Amino acid sequence: MREKVARAARELGLDVSPTTLDAPTRTAQQAALAVGCETSRIAKSIVFVADGEPILCVASGAHRISLDRLCDALDCAEARPASPEEVRVATGFAIGGVPPFAHSLSIVFDTALLEHPRVWAAGGDGNTLFEVDPRRLADCTRATVATIGEDADDERG
Repeated sequence: MREKVARAARELGLDVSPTTLDAPTRTAQQAALAVGCETSRIAKSIVFVADGEPILCVASGAHRISLDRLCDALDCAEARPASPEEVRVATGFAIGGVPPFAHSLSIVFDTALLEHPRVWAAGGDGNTLFEVDPRRLADCTRATVATIGEDADDERG
């Protein structure tokens, strides 16, 4: 999977080096601990089903994704998290390792990630990450950039 992600990055014009670590990186907290950064610098990739179609949200590891904000960004009636099976079918990757590219899903990219010069994203499995400029990542993937994240204690959405 790591080579698939590296190849897809090259095709997008991104210069990234996926690194497989000994520590698990399946959650934003695990990933941040493994690379020694704040969870806000982890670009977590989460698949949702919006009006029946799978889409990928790339959001800050420090936030949860607001369904209300996601629906506003997509102009859709409803969205829900995809099941593990739906994630694998839609992306070819398992939860905890879904990269922000190397699949055909439309992407919604959270503005909170743009606050950082570099972020870390999943590289295809639960132990592989790569570092990238978030602006370049959003541009290369033709993502819709919107505010979709919120603090866990935020009562909206």
